[in-house]
Amino acid sequence: MFLRAKPCFCMRLVAMPRWAGLLSTAARAGLLLLLGSLLFSCPSLSHRAPEFALTKIEESDIKDDSGKEPVTEDDADPEDLEVFYPTDQWQALHPGQAVPAGSHVRLNLETGEREAKLPDRENGESGTKEERRRKRLGKVDVNTNSFTSEELKKTLAKMKESEKAERKAREEEVRKKFRPIEQLKEEFEKLNMKIETDYEIMVKLISKFNSSASTLDEKVAALYDLEYYVHQVDNAKDFLSMGGLRLLMEGLNSSEASLKEHAAFVLGAALSSNPRVQIEAIEGGALQKLLVILATEQPLAVRKKALFALSSMLRHFPYAQQQFLKLGGLQVLRSLFRQKGMEPLHVRVVTLLYDLIMEKMLLEDPQHGEQMEEKIQQYRQVRLVPAVVEQGWCSLVPNLLAMPEHDTREKVLKLVGVLVAFCREHYRGDPALGTTLSLLRSEYEELAAEEQREGDKDGYFRELLGSINTIIQELR
Repeated sequence: MFLRAKPCFCMRLVAMPRWAGLLSTAARAGLLLLLGSLLFSCPSLSHRAPEFALTKIEESDIKDDSGKEPVTEDDADPEDLEVFYPTDQWQALHPGQAVPAGSHVRLNLETGEREAKLPDRENGESGTKEERRRKRLGKVDVNTNSFTSEELKKTLAKMKESEKAERKAREEEVRKKFRPIEQLKEEFEKLNMKIETDYEIMVKLISKFNSSASTLDEKVAALYDLEYYVHQVDNAKDFLSMGGLRLLMEGLNSSEASLKEHAAFVLGAALSSNPRVQIEAIEGGALQKLLVILATEQPLAVRKKALFALSSMLRHFPYAQQQFLKLGGLQVLRSLFRQKGMEPLHVRVVTLLYDLIMEKMLLEDPQHGEQMEEKIQQYRQVRLVPAVVEQGWCSLVPNLLAMPEHDTREKVLKLVGVLVAFCREHYRGDPALGTTLSLLRSEYEELAAEEQREGDKDGYFRELLGSINTIIQELR
């Protein structure tokens, strides 16, 4: 705080006159001591600027014309004082000015005025303009990395506004991508009311098929939907427990071709890799019913689905294969080659025979050991290859090599390659087969060379060429 000085008699310090230089050294020293004693004897000298000469200040001189004492610098409220902004240079202090903390203050002995400036830096530099600005604001810490309280408040306010804007933008983006949890709960509640198990759906489809009020199209649609569900093993087992096999047998016996087609389609889907359904189906007479459909006059679509169901029943089921041979299944399949319009089925038949022969050959491989001994015994009772040779398949199969499709030739070459060990004498005595193989080798040599030029060293045509060369080598 500022203290009010008491009135006293003071001497003003002025510059020594020129005649002081004529005094001796001792006299000048005595004069300086006298002036110093007068200076320290009056405390208000450092705060007030008295008259030029020695003056006696009376009580009346302290009061103004109204009789009140004037407000001095020491009596003023520091908040009401005019702020002095120091610089690197000494500047005169006027009455009523407040000096920032840390400033250097001195008394000019020549002028008798107080002066102030910024404190000197340790390295001798006066600091940057920004540092001086901070010092003028009254900041004690002159570190360039520091800020005033007002600047910190403004910076924090901006940071809060920026964070608020970013948070709002993120929330808006989340709202666009995701729905509120309340809305999801409502939708899930609605969905849970409509969710049905596969079992319940199959029950409804079977009821729809058996209903006398259902039209032909509705029954076909029910079978179409059932085919989707019975692909799963567990659903196929449930389908049997619902009486689904009886339903399919009724469909196979129907006079409507569309019902036969879709009933065979569902049966084939349920039989695929499902031993339980295979056993139930063969015990229920499904094998006989499928062979009848293939042997009689039926549309191509009906026979195609019946052949699909037959293939699903025979694969990996040696008992069904044995029954198939006993029922004359090979003769039924061979009859398809004599009927017009059945060409799309020829490749399917060849593929089925190849799969069944390879299935048995791979299972009889000694590497399987004794674990599969029981199944191997079952396959030994299936005399498929001898029946194929006896019924003329050795001459029937190679004729399909004349077909232009590469996929068809591939499948036929695979079956011929398997049968060559059993039909070697027949193939050697067939000049047409030799000519066909030579033509195919020339054709695929060119195609394989073209593949190699394109950078495909192990291409599709090179594989076919390898199959042809292997057959020709076997027949030499």
